[in-house]
Amino acid sequence: MLVLSLMLVAPVLGNPNGPPWDNGGSLVVDTGCTCHGGGAPSTEVVVSISGVPRAYNVSETYTMTITLQHASNDGGGFLIWDEGAGTLLEGEGSQTVPDEPGALSQSEPGNNWVISWQAPSEDVGPVNFKLVGNAVNGNGVFDEGDKWNILTFTISAPGATEIATNEDISLRTISVGDYESLFVAEEDPEAIEAERQEGIAHDFFTNGNLYYWTTLSLIIVAAVVQGEFYERRFGGGPPHLDKSIAIPQGLRRGALAALLAVAFASFVDAGQPWGYSLVLGMLTLWAVFGVYRTVVQARAPKTYIDLV
Repeated sequence: MLVLSLMLVAPVLGNPNGPPWDNGGSLVVDTGCTCHGGGAPSTEVVVSISGVPRAYNVSETYTMTITLQHASNDGGGFLIWDEGAGTLLEGEGSQTVPDEPGALSQSEPGNNWVISWQAPSEDVGPVNFKLVGNAVNGNGVFDEGDKWNILTFTISAPGATEIATNEDISLRTISVGDYESLFVAEEDPEAIEAERQEGIAHDFFTNGNLYYWTTLSLIIVAAVVQGEFYERRFGGGPPHLDKSIAIPQGLRRGALAALLAVAFASFVDAGQPWGYSLVLGMLTLWAVFGVYRTVVQARAPKTYIDLV
C-alpha cells in the first residue's frame, strides 16, 4: 500500500522550485522536460533570452533576461547552463541548481527572470549555452497541457565576431518558438468536453431538483385532497369540533396563513430562488388547509357514538 501510494503521489508532484538536474540518466538541459507535454519540445512555447553579447570580454559581467511565452500557459520555469565555462549568477526568482552549482533554475514559477553571467577570466573559446523553458498549465500534474522548448546558443570568443563579420560586439535577443502561436490559442478538446459535461450536470441538478420537489408537492396536495374525498364518502365526514375550540384555533391558523401568504408573495416578487418560494407556498397551503379543516369541523354535526 505504501509503494502504491508513492506511485500515485509521484505524478501529481510538480517542481515549482526548480526542475531536476538529472532526468533518469540524461540531463534536462540536453533532453528537455520530457515528463511534460508528451515528452517532445513544442514550438508553442517561445523561449527568449535578451542581453546576450555576440562575443564576450574576459571577466565582464552581462545582465540577461529570460522570457517564457505561451498562448494560454502564463507560468512555468527554466534551466540554463553554460557548461561551466563562466559563472551564472542568480537573480530574483532564480537559484543555483543543487546538483550543478554552475547552472540556474527558477526558485518560483513565473515567466520572466533577470540573471547575470560573468565571462571566463581568460579566453576559453566559444561558450555554448543550453536553455530549457517549460510553460505549465498550473494543474500541478505532468500532462499534455504542459509545453516546453529548448534554446541553444553560442557566445563567441573575444574578438572573434569582429574578425569574422566586422560587426560591433553588441547585445542581442535570441529566441526559439513560433510567435504566431501566441496569438492563436488552440482550444483543448478535453477542456471543451469537460465544460460541456459540467454544464449538463449543472442543468440536470437544477432542473432535476425543481422537477422532484414540484412533483413531491403535487403528490402531497393530491394525497390531502384524496383523504378529504374518502373521509366524506366513506368515513362519515369530518369529526365535530366545538366552537369554543374552533374559533381561537381558526384565528391562529388564519393569522399564520396570512403571514405565510405575505412572505410567499414577497419572495416571488423579489425573485428569490425557486426552492424558497416552493417551501413557503407549501407552508401557506398547509396553513390554509388548517383553516379549512377548522371551519368544516366546526360546521360538522355532533355525533354521539357511545350510546347504550
